[in-house]
Amino acid sequence: MKAVILAGGLGTRLRPLTLKTPKPMLPLGKKPILEHLIDWNKRNGVKSIVLCVSYRKEKIQDYFKDGKKFGVNIEYAVSKKPLATAGQLKTAEDFINDTFVCVYGDSIFDFSLKNMIKQHKSKKAFTTMSLYEYKTNLQYGVINTTKTGKVTNWEEKPEIKANINMGCYVMEPNVLKYIPKNKPYGMDDVIKKAMKNKKMISGFITKKGFMDIGNKESYKQANEEFAKKSKKRKK
Repeated sequence: MKAVILAGGLGTRLRPLTLKTPKPMLPLGKKPILEHLIDWNKRNGVKSIVLCVSYRKEKIQDYFKDGKKFGVNIEYAVSKKPLATAGQLKTAEDFINDTFVCVYGDSIFDFSLKNMIKQHKSKKAFTTMSLYEYKTNLQYGVINTTKTGKVTNWEEKPEIKANINMGCYVMEPNVLKYIPKNKPYGMDDVIKKAMKNKKMISGFITKKGFMDIGNKESYKQANEEFAKKSKKRKK
């Protein structure tokens, strides 16, 4: 099985850190984010990697080369312009001929990809999405009313739960038929199109093993959490 890692974004929300360095190459501990992702795939038995690159691609290619140094085989799908998530994935079409993993290059995962692949196959899904059980508290009191305006309940800063997209998928190769060539296209558009066509979309839910690195604040938090985990391992 192959893993396609989307590593071609501009990283605009992380500037100036990404002015000279592509976001997946920003350090987390002593390794770039992308190396952590490759290590995670390898630990889960996926050792054939396709990197979709564009912005500052030479930084990535010079570091990873063919992947032998990292115990994997790496191929490169290159685009000349930003294509959004699904548009980037489309550039890897020539490398894919079987069930594959697709991963966003700006997150850190530590859940069982093996179990996700097993679920995908057992459910005979077209696409399986990794979903993270996210909890947060609203900043305001929530007032429930009837249609006539009668107040029935007051919940002060209630906790809400939602399953959010983590940016890791197990997909069948035919998913690529839903993506136009050389055009920015979002993964949400692909999933919605597949659902309209009655394709089986499955969710793999986890309560841990996810760190998003989308902006400066989340990148700082990810580094702090990673440092704490590293200390615990050393103990």
